[in-house]
Amino acid sequence: DGTLAQWLAECINAVSGNLDRSGGTLVGEGIFDFAEFARKKGMFMRTARSRVGNFRELNGGFPGGILADEILTAGRDQIRGMFVTGGNPLMTMANADRLREAFQQLELLVVTDIYLNETASLAHYVLPATSPLERPDLPFVFPLFLGMQSIPYLAATEALVKPTGRQRDEASIYTDLATACGVNLFGSTATQRLLRLLKSANRIRHPRSEPGLPQRLILDLMLRSSGNGSFRQLLRHPHGKPRQQVAPGTFLGVRPTTDDGLVHLAPAEFLEAAGQLDKRFDEFRDSNKAGKLRLISKRAHSTHNSWTQNIDALTNGEHNRSNFLYLNPQDGNRLGLAEGDVADIRSATSAIRLPVKLLPELMPGTVAVPHGWGHQHARGLSVASRLAGANVNILASDGPDNIEPLSGMAHLSGIEVEITPAAGPVNDASWSGR
Repeated sequence: DGTLAQWLAECINAVSGNLDRSGGTLVGEGIFDFAEFARKKGMFMRTARSRVGNFRELNGGFPGGILADEILTAGRDQIRGMFVTGGNPLMTMANADRLREAFQQLELLVVTDIYLNETASLAHYVLPATSPLERPDLPFVFPLFLGMQSIPYLAATEALVKPTGRQRDEASIYTDLATACGVNLFGSTATQRLLRLLKSANRIRHPRSEPGLPQRLILDLMLRSSGNGSFRQLLRHPHGKPRQQVAPGTFLGVRPTTDDGLVHLAPAEFLEAAGQLDKRFDEFRDSNKAGKLRLISKRAHSTHNSWTQNIDALTNGEHNRSNFLYLNPQDGNRLGLAEGDVADIRSATSAIRLPVKLLPELMPGTVAVPHGWGHQHARGLSVASRLAGANVNILASDGPDNIEPLSGMAHLSGIEVEITPAAGPVNDASWSGR
């Protein structure tokens, strides 16, 4: 259980005096105190509950594992339209077959992206965004706002190539969408008015360009208002400019976002979940004794998530045109599977078919499949859609009963599977391989 494991690690750091101390856990800072801003706005934990499963809203969202249910379950507040920005839920979320069925029933699906991927291929409207190479850029949300950098730094880049066609940056797209819908971005009238004013002024300066916000000016204002110089100054450091390192003693008593300013090490929900660990351990042990296999994810050297399979230079090798089922040789021998054989992998939800590779480093009883493959449904990925490979998230279960209640996450790893020699050849045209 990843949530409880992370909690236990931080508890050990705290009680041993290694929280907010060098060598232990240091809590990074962005150039803005986004955590405090979010706390004041009530963004972290709100009172709203999901229609399916009664999950609590966190940072404006509900668990992705109930999305198909929220679309397919009729009634008040049923999801009938969606906006997707820079994501590909059909490749990254649990029970992808069911989610694809749900997306096909939406009355409106709008996707903002630089790729016509699986999700965008189902959209009623696709709004082409700019890539980081087509706009002025800073390392943004995680580094600037959340401080999630092991070595804090800032780096600025100019646009290297001009956008083509109707490409625009996401902020400009959403400013116009909010205006058309009669709502304000971030729920702020002042912010919406400012963005519209900046957009109008930029249109006067650049009448022949696609109407959009002055990206460089906005980034420059962010840097100046946070005391980090200007965009022009940052460009003088082509390899980036170091920021002040996170100092010990700057978190406890200063930055916790709880109402009382304390770090709560033992929330009741966590203690209750921890009380079930012995029972769950016994269940896992019994499963292992019965010879059941557990599926985990794995990285492949030439790919990153689902983003790079459309780059021919990264997928033109013999071993780069599919993902594989990785087995410990002991398990392979027991299952009658050798290197290069084809196997069927079945979970309680679905099944996929993949060629086998033997990997002695894997613990016996554990199997692995790299994620991010299975692009056969992507109309705009001319390279990736011709590759073999299976979408491993087809095997993960969705729905409220299959979500880890503390984190709201679906179980995409540690899935119990049955593996047998394949009943037939791999079907390269199917994202299940069957």
